[in-house]
Amino acid sequence: MSAVEVSHVVKSYRNKVAVDDLSFFVSQNEVFGLIGPNGAGKTTTIRMMMDIVKPDSGTVTILGEKLSEASKHRLGYLPEERGLYRKLTVMDSIVYLASLKGMDGRLAEQRANELLSETGMLSHSGKRIEELSKGMGQIIQFIITIIHNPELIVLDEPFSGLDPVNTEILKKMLINLRGQGKAIILSTHQMNQVEELCDRILMIDGGHAVLYGGLSEIKAKYRSNSVIIDFDGELGQIAGVIEKRTNKNYVELVLEENTTPGQVLEQLVTAGIVINRFEVATPSLNELFVKVAGKNHE
Repeated sequence: MSAVEVSHVVKSYRNKVAVDDLSFFVSQNEVFGLIGPNGAGKTTTIRMMMDIVKPDSGTVTILGEKLSEASKHRLGYLPEERGLYRKLTVMDSIVYLASLKGMDGRLAEQRANELLSETGMLSHSGKRIEELSKGMGQIIQFIITIIHNPELIVLDEPFSGLDPVNTEILKKMLINLRGQGKAIILSTHQMNQVEELCDRILMIDGGHAVLYGGLSEIKAKYRSNSVIIDFDGELGQIAGVIEKRTNKNYVELVLEENTTPGQVLEQLVTAGIVINRFEVATPSLNELFVKVAGKNHE
């Protein structure tokens, strides 16, 4: 059973189509990246999954059923618009919001202490929310999102406002949650985090799916016919290489259409060049994002 199945959904606001015939699925035990430029339809898609808005047509199935008030307790949702009661303490905020998900108070406090300890926030449990920095408040909101042990976790810009230390803490927790069999949907503009964490991605633009699938498959599809090398020695002339692009730590060799990376490597080894690094050049997700989104906005 998929954690999420979205089939041919359409959603319009007045005369503007926000999501147009969109279909995808999210499996258990994966981190799924939902990306796209501003105004692409990501937030509308998330709101339809969370049953905040209804699709005009198409179906959304969450954890094998249409979302109900009872099944919402099986979800954890961190929206982009944050909201905590600023006068409450950290512990009171967590326990109160956990109770809205059906958790017993003592169990919620016990679990809150565990998560606060894991994130290095235990010493702040008695502080009011208004005393926390933006990044600390973000960690508290994440704890509230997962405290009731949801099966599906939807995170909208979870790294916003976090320093590098808290970013690493959050990433480790996401990896652990995936290891527990959770399905995680990660929506963010930080392509480096998507590339590091996500198993598969969906890129939406203009309400349509423009990239969908495994990261390695997508990058292989868009790779150029070139190789990256770091070496000791003098390259000289290499048959089948039409351009050399020298960068700070490597050289990119652009190959003729019929030349393979293996043929180039064989020539380098035969020439006695010491190869420290040799790989087929694939674009970063950020490069793909700019290329695909830019093409659609020309």
